[in-house]
Amino acid sequence: MKLPALLPLFCAALALPAMASGDELGPERRAELETLLYQDCGSCHGMTLRGGLGPALPRDRMQGFSPEALAHIIQHGIPGSAMPGWKALLSDAEARWLADHLRTDNRLETLAD
Repeated sequence: MKLPALLPLFCAALALPAMASGDELGPERRAELETLLYQDCGSCHGMTLRGGLGPALPRDRMQGFSPEALAHIIQHGIPGSAMPGWKALLSDAEARWLADHLRTDNRLETLAD
């Protein structure tokens, strides 16, 4: 194989980290993920994320975690707790979008209200 034939593969490999940011998720999928957060995650964390079986998830608390740490928890769960891993159902980009949403666009800003 000639070197110029490898150039498109090299360029594609460089683009992969940018694709993992969640930017490729369309508005419909983002809306589905938000519904998943407030319905499915809400079944443990409370429909308004104020807590239940699982802890409250206010925005100010979520900002104490890096997006990578939150995405990891979403994907792999927390061993020994009721928090399951969602890796079988969510891509890395989707978990990262949820993590970013919890940190920045979360409807529950703080528990102090």
